[in-house]
Amino acid sequence: MRSAGQRGADRAGRKRRAGARGGADLPPRRPVMAACAFRRSIASQLSKVLDLPPEKLIQSISAVPVSKKRHVADFQLSVASVLENHSGDCLAQDLQLQTQKLAEKLKCDAVVSEISTGPGTVNFTINRELLAKTVLQQVLKDGSEYGIKSELFSMVPRQKAVIEFSSPNIAKKFHIGHLRSTIIGNFIANLKAALGHEVTRINYLGDWGMQFGLLGVGFQQFGDKEKLKSSPLQHLFEVYVQINKAAEDENIKKLAADFFRKLEEHDEQTLSLWKQFRGFSIEEYIRIYKRLGVHFDEYSGESFYQEKSQEVLRMLEDKGLLQKTIKGTGVVDLSEKKDLSLYSTVMRSDGTSLYITRDLAAAIDRMNKHSCDTMIYVTDKSQSSHFQHLFQILKLMGYDWAERCQHVSFGLVQGMKTRRGEVVFLEDVLDEVRSRMLQNMASAKTTKEVEDPMETAEKVGLAALIIQDFRGLLSSDYQFSWDRALQSRGDTGVFLQYTHARLHRYDEVLYRSSQDLQPKHIVSYLLTLCHLAAVAHKTLPVKGSAPELAQARLCLFRAARSVLGSGMQLLGITPVTRM
Repeated sequence: MRSAGQRGADRAGRKRRAGARGGADLPPRRPVMAACAFRRSIASQLSKVLDLPPEKLIQSISAVPVSKKRHVADFQLSVASVLENHSGDCLAQDLQLQTQKLAEKLKCDAVVSEISTGPGTVNFTINRELLAKTVLQQVLKDGSEYGIKSELFSMVPRQKAVIEFSSPNIAKKFHIGHLRSTIIGNFIANLKAALGHEVTRINYLGDWGMQFGLLGVGFQQFGDKEKLKSSPLQHLFEVYVQINKAAEDENIKKLAADFFRKLEEHDEQTLSLWKQFRGFSIEEYIRIYKRLGVHFDEYSGESFYQEKSQEVLRMLEDKGLLQKTIKGTGVVDLSEKKDLSLYSTVMRSDGTSLYITRDLAAAIDRMNKHSCDTMIYVTDKSQSSHFQHLFQILKLMGYDWAERCQHVSFGLVQGMKTRRGEVVFLEDVLDEVRSRMLQNMASAKTTKEVEDPMETAEKVGLAALIIQDFRGLLSSDYQFSWDRALQSRGDTGVFLQYTHARLHRYDEVLYRSSQDLQPKHIVSYLLTLCHLAAVAHKTLPVKGSAPELAQARLCLFRAARSVLGSGMQLLGITPVTRM
């Protein structure tokens, strides 16, 4: 069992890419959305000039990121990607010359109003009136499915994905380190489900190990059954602190070892107490997950694989992979030269299993149960070597599907403190962000009257935490700032909510996030859309405009709001309509 820091904070950051299986069925052909219609039109003209099929060209035509500061083209073609004779050694000026020649052969038409060149790219600007009309109509027609129906996803096979995330240690309060794993795993699950994949969300609890021997003895000495019922995790935390102080006594250590041995032998009384710890813990976690807007399909745990891990050890021995050391521990040699320069310990000297052994058993069991195409573990980056070893051992055991396992790792959050000092527990953070947001709402002149200020503050506060977390690469550590998270202007979650309360590149952004599982692409797009919507709100008044013009402008704001709402929900944010 891991400490909160180890486990990702716990398993707080767990699994990676269980790649696509060749046999998966393609989804039914999707209707062509606006951006794809433009790509097809550009590809059709290019196909005649380059003598290449349009299908091959579509993948090389990408949307140009929106800029808040300057006008940019809408689409660009990477010339190097379509020139068969192009190699990496090709001189930049030769490539630019070919880019220029290609651009000269192309003509503007009813769809493309301007053609220009950039470094190795041909740029296309779409007829503004056609672009606005087509995109707005598409957004309003598709609603929450806008972007998802894109042709970009038409050749992506639907998959079964198992995603393991959050995974705290039972009998402990939900540590702040679990927040990242929980919201990242939730985002990945939301995104895959929205794209039509079959997703199973697993919470793999740290519910086994020597620590439960110590906790069991602690509860026998300091526990209170009434307190366990009324405030289970707080009481168990207090018990754990007390027994840890007493654990220097050798007699206590012996009692703890005896308790855990009885647990492994399924002693009825010992097992009954452990089941209470587990049951009360899950009840408490479900309450906190509800605040976060997160749910799971399965609550699993290390305890499920105590016996199956012994089967794994027998399999390793049968395959000649298990080696005994002088100390009597069991290891698997992972070195290339088979000289034990790199190995993984999978068995204690007394023959019992370790964390990685239970992980091996869990992976095999999940694949047998779900027959999934991809198995993703979301944990912090300190566990990277653990998962490398896990996947490597599975391959050595002959499980080819280990190639389809993926560890999505993330960095640490630094500097997260409440007004009372260092933060330890997640609920303290959620209470703090709600409290600060309520204060901000009370003092802001623009705040509207809302039915439930507490609920609104909770949703907006959570958006602040999520956006600050998702703005950069997941693998990066970042310094948390309350002031930056909760300001209502700038690139923050509060600004995102504010804009929602108060378009053609979206499919590409979703596609990028679906490929690398990084939420930052969606966050960046939504924040840019917010800025543009804010500018439009100032310069395109609805009130006082002619009816037709007012209607067109309302359509624009409705479309922006629809896309913002869909994107926010993928990120795990519940949009508010008033604040």
